[in-house]
Amino acid sequence: MPKKYLKIVLTTVLLVFLSSCSIMSIEQRPSASEGSSCNYFKIQVVDGQTGRGVPLVELRTTNNIRYFTDSNGIVAFDEPGLMDREVFFFVESHGYEFPKDGFGFHGTRLKTIRGGSTVIKINRINIAERLYRVTGHGIYRDSVLTGHPVPLQNPVLNGQVTGQDSVYTCIYRDRLFWLWGDTNRPSYPLGHFGTAGAVSNIPEHGGLDPAIGVNLEYYVAKNGFSRPICPFKEPGMIWLDGLFTVEDDEGRQRMVAKFARMKSLGEAYERGLVVFNDATQSFEPLVRSGVEFLPFSNSGHAVRVSVDSKEYYYFATQFPLAVRMRVRAKWDDIVDPNRYEVLTSLGPKISNDGDTRRLDLAKNENPCRWLRAGELIDGEIFTKVSVIKALEEEKKDVHLYDIESGKRISPHGGSVYFNNYRNRWIMITVQQFGESSYLGEVWYAEADSPVGPWAYARKIVTHNKYSFYNPKQHQYFDKDDGRVLFFEGTYTHTFSGSAENATPRYDYNQIMYRLNLDDSRLALPVAVYQIRDREDRKSYLLRDGVEKAGEWDSVESVPFYAIEPAKANDGLIPVYADIISVKSGRTISLNVKRSGPPARPLFYALPSNNQTKENSCVTALFEYRHADTWQRLYSTEMQLQEKDWIRTEKPLCWVWKAPSKTLLLDSKAKPVFRQ
Repeated sequence: MPKKYLKIVLTTVLLVFLSSCSIMSIEQRPSASEGSSCNYFKIQVVDGQTGRGVPLVELRTTNNIRYFTDSNGIVAFDEPGLMDREVFFFVESHGYEFPKDGFGFHGTRLKTIRGGSTVIKINRINIAERLYRVTGHGIYRDSVLTGHPVPLQNPVLNGQVTGQDSVYTCIYRDRLFWLWGDTNRPSYPLGHFGTAGAVSNIPEHGGLDPAIGVNLEYYVAKNGFSRPICPFKEPGMIWLDGLFTVEDDEGRQRMVAKFARMKSLGEAYERGLVVFNDATQSFEPLVRSGVEFLPFSNSGHAVRVSVDSKEYYYFATQFPLAVRMRVRAKWDDIVDPNRYEVLTSLGPKISNDGDTRRLDLAKNENPCRWLRAGELIDGEIFTKVSVIKALEEEKKDVHLYDIESGKRISPHGGSVYFNNYRNRWIMITVQQFGESSYLGEVWYAEADSPVGPWAYARKIVTHNKYSFYNPKQHQYFDKDDGRVLFFEGTYTHTFSGSAENATPRYDYNQIMYRLNLDDSRLALPVAVYQIRDREDRKSYLLRDGVEKAGEWDSVESVPFYAIEPAKANDGLIPVYADIISVKSGRTISLNVKRSGPPARPLFYALPSNNQTKENSCVTALFEYRHADTWQRLYSTEMQLQEKDWIRTEKPLCWVWKAPSKTLLLDSKAKPVFRQ
């Protein structure tokens, strides 16, 4: 072969070889998640109590560059000009606090070495622990950049969802079904407003441990973006709530929700019911009605309850949060708006000006009733108008009280479920008109029945000028028989902050929290019931005592609240109940001294020398003795309206007031754990 041609051939072979090497090197180049961690300085912020990474912690440089930790508590730092040198970071997060340095700055100085890492601890003020973000873009962004392990199948973008509003869930066909409201996307400022949906496996059937995360499988359109699963031909935003399952007339499990087709945030075109079609994988209209479809515009979260062996759905109606509506868990009942019942202690309209009257307690009637529009009460028809008026009156008395300060709290959205560990109904709610944020302070409360009596609450999550509304407990995720529970809510600047300060990636998304009910701060006062027997004698029992004695029908009031013996601490004193003989027979005598070794405290209270002046709900408990019969009566009132009762000079102890005079109680309601 001539040298000229040999040179051409060799050159060609060399070029092909070099080209193939170049292609090979490109194909074998590690992905960002595998090999680019050497470009970043990894900062992980962990909870000082648990050692777990804390999401949503802001790290801010002295020139106001802001970074936020991902769901592993990680920031991938790579800032040109600030690498391989000492950089000071201010450290701040809702409900967490970083220690001050000598000059009072909450922050720390770090050497930002490429490929290096550091861990810093932050102190948790919240009782609940922030775990991870459930929805949106970049849930594990910084973990992926630094090569840190992540639990999700789609750690940075799922269903092209960048933001979602208010969650509703239920178990449907052995999977957990998820609903959200308005949903954002990356390709345009407007997403869709026809309700988004997804499914996930529950932990018992292969799902992730809820302490780690949730693998959501979105219903998506052909373009990969979350699709509306409740499309209507008519205009308007479609919002669903009151999600539950029920068997139809043919015995098939059906998933039903209440819908609202909205013209604006506060104005609806129509309301009604929708049912899920398994063939189309979408909700379709079941009942279409006017604006006033049910007594409550918002059904909230449904909870299944058994009453006298009949199953119902009770609804934690949202604004303000209270369980005030129910319906039989039967197909014919749920599709008929006239069969939905409301709980009220108010009677029917008795005058032309729309006034209402309270039920007559002197007749020993139940202070509250479940009523339907059209029912007869004392010969008068309880109309839909009187139902609405009654509910408006009830709203004025729906409040919780801060166990620390005694200040009144207005609950605004949340959920109510039974908890096995506490053997009580649990409320997790957000506060309207909070001090730190208008709509971002989350509270925990307990009651003996789903409707109440609710009284005292403890703040478990706080936000600084940021909303966290419509929190929802995931009762399917409970651990250790309810000792550990999980809840999420919508984190957004709307209503409490400003768009300029919106948190990147986190804003308008769902964040999961974990709450350990072993925390001693969650020991709240419980109702002490006053029982009246046939001879008009008074006795006092807590919930377990009333249940054991079968005396729910004899409960006439809740005169005060106290701490149950199992939750007592060193600062409290025991109060015993003794049966003593008096002029008229026998009576119950409460005292702070044990009468004998077998005696067990009825409840615990604050000592009589209590100096708590800052809490307006802590008050003295006095003993009253009847002048003729010598019967005993215990009250926080300084003077009784009834005659012939003589008050002792000094209080027996200090207890917590019964803030509501209306006894809202549904003792027959028992939880049903299959939903």
